[in-house]
Amino acid sequence: MKLDFLQQFDFFTGVPDSQLRPLCDYLMDKYGTDPNHHIIAANEGNCTAIAAGYYLATSKVPVVYMQNSGEGNIINPVASLLNDKVYGIPCLFIIGWRGEPNVHDEPQHIYQGEVTLKLLEDMGIEYFVIDRDTREEQINSCLKNWQALLNAGKQVAFVVKKGALNYDNKVKYENSNLLSREEIIGHIVSVSGSDPVISTTGKASRELFEIREANNQGHGYDFLTVGSMGHCSSIALGIAVNKPEKKIWCIDGDGAVLMHAGAMAVIGSVKPNNLVHIVLNNGAHETVGGMPTVAGNVNLAEIAKTCGYESSVRIADLNQLDKALREAKHSDGLCFIEVLCSIGSRSDLGRPTTTAAQNKAAFMKTLGNN
Repeated sequence: MKLDFLQQFDFFTGVPDSQLRPLCDYLMDKYGTDPNHHIIAANEGNCTAIAAGYYLATSKVPVVYMQNSGEGNIINPVASLLNDKVYGIPCLFIIGWRGEPNVHDEPQHIYQGEVTLKLLEDMGIEYFVIDRDTREEQINSCLKNWQALLNAGKQVAFVVKKGALNYDNKVKYENSNLLSREEIIGHIVSVSGSDPVISTTGKASRELFEIREANNQGHGYDFLTVGSMGHCSSIALGIAVNKPEKKIWCIDGDGAVLMHAGAMAVIGSVKPNNLVHIVLNNGAHETVGGMPTVAGNVNLAEIAKTCGYESSVRIADLNQLDKALREAKHSDGLCFIEVLCSIGSRSDLGRPTTTAAQNKAAFMKTLGNN
């Protein structure tokens, strides 16, 4: 289905989703990141609050787009800000349905997919499911019928199945950084040795898995955070505090760091002297298509210093990287390394061939928890 119905709306904010790639490309093609029309948010609660501000300033209905994994992040602002028992702020949500029942998907999406519609029902959000056969007149009929709900300060949602949306123009995302993410992870693996590694959601964990396969190292050293975007560093903190005799490496991404940036302040406050927090910053939500994050304009290493990390560097070449990794390996203090990297991955990049439960069991055994 084409996206002509979006012309009825003037403002969009959200978090990118691969299921919504045609929508994301449409918005970048038409508006880019013009804040008067389109803001890419740090997380789904953030964009819901931005949408509320737009409505308060204009009396117009905003559109919030997101993957269904972000429904949990919108529960609080929907229930305590938008709800008609509070401020009664209308909003149209467009939600990519990962983990749709009876459709194969990755394990982190299965349960979320099962409860996607129920969560909307529990929040009192009326919805319509868009699939490959949905016609434009059905969408326009929905919007017409929903007008009374929106006028009453209610929220509504389109839930989008895989392959349901179409947009002919493909937007190319790139930057000028030289280092590839997989190259960087390979160097981290070489230095970290047999130390535990916690990797973030998306392609970073997939690349780490394949590097271990190529090295015939097994996967017991690594915890692959396949879901719960933004929480990788918090998992690493919990491990570091309880395994003080081990050096703990956290491979994070810029989009994930932004999603729950308060974690850095907590880590800096606790100051585990055995944690190395590495952020691979390509200024993009690459795993879900490549739309930009604001991290391309933010010095995360400076933020880490302010949060209390004892060592913090920002680097862009392999010599700097290897030096920083060696120093972190042998240091006694909380370390932060921001590495500027390019957008892109191998076209034949695979996915982990072990289950999440197998990964957990192998990792805990390596940590010494049988």
